[in-house]
Amino acid sequence: MEFILDTLRFLAGNLLFIITISIFLSYVFLGTVSAFSLQWYLRKNSYVNYNELMLSPFLPSTSIIVPAHNESKSCIENIEALLSLYYREFDVIFINDGSTDDTLDKLKKVFDLEKVDYAFDYRLPCKRIRGVYKSKNHDYRKLTVIDKLNGGKSDALNAGINVSKSELVTCVDADSIMEHDALLKLVKPFLEETDKKVIATGGVIRIANSCDVEKGRITKVNLPRNFFARIQVLEYTRAFLMARMAWSKLDGLLLISGALGMFDRETVINCGGYDVNTVGEDMELVVRMRRYMVQQKTPYIVTYIPDPLCWTEVPTKIKIHHSQRNRWTRGTMETLFKHIKVFYNPRYGKFGMLGYPYWFFYEWLAPLLEFFGLVYFAVLVILGWVNWSFFLLLLVFVYTFAVSLSTWAILFEEKTYHKYNKKRDILKLIVTAFLEPILYHPMTVFWAIRANIEFLFGKRGWGKMVHEGFNHD
Repeated sequence: MEFILDTLRFLAGNLLFIITISIFLSYVFLGTVSAFSLQWYLRKNSYVNYNELMLSPFLPSTSIIVPAHNESKSCIENIEALLSLYYREFDVIFINDGSTDDTLDKLKKVFDLEKVDYAFDYRLPCKRIRGVYKSKNHDYRKLTVIDKLNGGKSDALNAGINVSKSELVTCVDADSIMEHDALLKLVKPFLEETDKKVIATGGVIRIANSCDVEKGRITKVNLPRNFFARIQVLEYTRAFLMARMAWSKLDGLLLISGALGMFDRETVINCGGYDVNTVGEDMELVVRMRRYMVQQKTPYIVTYIPDPLCWTEVPTKIKIHHSQRNRWTRGTMETLFKHIKVFYNPRYGKFGMLGYPYWFFYEWLAPLLEFFGLVYFAVLVILGWVNWSFFLLLLVFVYTFAVSLSTWAILFEEKTYHKYNKKRDILKLIVTAFLEPILYHPMTVFWAIRANIEFLFGKRGWGKMVHEGFNHD
């Protein structure tokens, strides 16, 4: 009996150790690929003249789709900022998704809107559209406002895509702030690629908390004063500059952020649009689009732009932050289980053999394995089987690696776009990197466990996300 227990203990301990090392190696691999990809991108684009690109006769049209529910406080500034973007042929489609505040009334008054007869087909499923509005003022000719019954974000996006007449659609959150040349940078891969069809492209999302915002524009970039917001600066830098850049290069990208993404409209429609029954609609759409292109036997690519193209507000209160991460985890699970046929399926190439398995093991399962590893360690402590010297050595190694990874992310930011130019801001980020594994990471593990339990018990709702305002601390 003692031999069996010793064997099980050895296997369990070594299994956890092997999994930990594999996670670390995957981070090092992705960070290395991303570093080379970033350098290649910066060199390649250092000579690009976007003014010439603006004049290209091949520049496709795009519709900026903005779903909104009860956005009365910020809708006017947001729309005015979008209408001033630097692009030749685009329009803004603002969807009032059954708001219960005065969003629609305010829009009618400020933009001099009138209800018009507008021909469109319900090619994608969405709640009934009660009216389409256009401005009587020629200055706002690029604005279209849709008033519809409330159906949620995915439903509103589908409605906007139905109304759009453009070749491409750019889906944006109502609280996102786009850089003035974001559309030109997003569309560039659609013009460059000749051998494959570009079906979607995304870009870096930055955090707008504590930044100075005027008329829907970032006028001064500041590091968030709130500790949790600063931690998310590190998270977003690791995710966008180190992970998604690498997966784009490896052709295994599964996710275009819901805050900003540009898509080929016909491909979105042909594969069924946004799924109104999932909380992870952004990831699920990209995966379904990729599957559709493989089934159609059409060479395709999903691209990623490392330029900081969009700014968004992140939650600073633990309860709201928990709700957001809970939804992200459940959305990931929904997508992975719905498209389980992709898992290690060579038919889907690197997407099926690399991208999907990585998300399965390291994005979904890793927090679960970490939690059970902690439970296993607690059992060893109770039984008196802990090799404390080895444990402390492993703990120091894990902590050092986590801090090094965040420091590497800060270095990426400084060597590329250098948005935080104050030395004390960099120092604050480094201090945050040292505190994150101790104060923040345990909470993310707990939230992931809770999300898994809620998913198994059938929870499918969005949860509550409260926007505090960009200048709020």
